[in-house]
Amino acid sequence: MSSDETPPYWLLISVLFSSQPLTPSLAMTLHQTAYELHERGEGAKDVAGDMLSGKVRNLRKDVALGGIAGPAFEADIETERGSGVVRFILTRQGLEMMRQQPATPPRPKYLN
Repeated sequence: MSSDETPPYWLLISVLFSSQPLTPSLAMTLHQTAYELHERGEGAKDVAGDMLSGKVRNLRKDVALGGIAGPAFEADIETERGSGVVRFILTRQGLEMMRQQPATPPRPKYLN
């Protein structure tokens, strides 16, 4: 994988529960916010975008589900489909992949 490619979201997070279907964009937004919380050791962070607002909380514990393990997070979100809750973990594989990327992430590609 080249440095300008983003790993697929299913390698980065494992969703334990979601009251709404997750789009790849929503999953990546939750992942990025949770990754920042994990790396900084912070407890919570607001998240916002064109079709999303809410808060991601670091549950400050590791969980394991079969062969997948990692730090646990919970998000309360508002999307165009209404409000919802997402509980997920950052996978160990995903954490390692993120740590191997360059320090400055590539600029997001947005359409105006």
